Amino acid sequence: MAEKIIPRIDSRLRKHIVTMPEEIWSASGIVIWGKRIKSLIFSTDIAIIRNCNADAVLAVYPFTPQQIIADAIVSASSIPVFCGVGGGTTTGPRVVMLAKDAEALGAMGVVVNAPTSNSVIQHIHDIIDIPIIVTILDHDSDIEGRLAAGTSILNVSAASRTPDVVHAIRQKYPHVPIIATGGPSKESIKQTIEAGANAISFTPPTAMELFHGLMSRYRTEHEQQRAKNTEK
Repeated sequence: MAEKIIPRIDSRLRKHIVTMPEEIWSASGIVIWGKRIKSLIFSTDIAIIRNCNADAVLAVYPFTPQQIIADAIVSASSIPVFCGVGGGTTTGPRVVMLAKDAEALGAMGVVVNAPTSNSVIQHIHDIIDIPIIVTILDHDSDIEGRLAAGTSILNVSAASRTPDVVHAIRQKYPHVPIIATGGPSKESIKQTIEAGANAISFTPPTAMELFHGLMSRYRTEHEQQRAKNTEK
């Protein structure tokens, strides 16, 4: 069969965006309410979220979750958002309340941290009607208990060991939906997908790194223009 030609439409002002690695396209994706999610951008930066081609946002951050932050991200995002609601430092009824509020604000799902107890997951499951994503740090985590409590998706974050952890989970649970960190390279993304991840979370460059590239281009263009003016 002839290779499919994919039409691409850009604009003069919106060509400069954060693009997901094309290796992620080979993932199966996870279908939630009819929408297939393959790539998730791991960010809470609204400017980056508004200027990327990810399928969804993984809005998890290292502070106590706050409704006002979830509201800002969900309201500004043009793609579905999975909101972090704690489970580590923030525990118990507060996590359940944050999950309930995230659903009300329009989040597609909630993400709880690895230390979250199964009883809290069960309580969240009893109250909300959006997917619960539980972070997994190793293959020997209580995955059976997590799933029984109402976990919808596993979010594997095990640094360089992520492909191995995904593979171990996939061997035992062939049908469980898995999101996993893609790692630092195209090769690590491929390995993670081959290990069994359905979707990949991607950490974008920082705003400072993006500005560095942009300013370098501006300086080059400025020098070229100045050289032309000198010649005249």
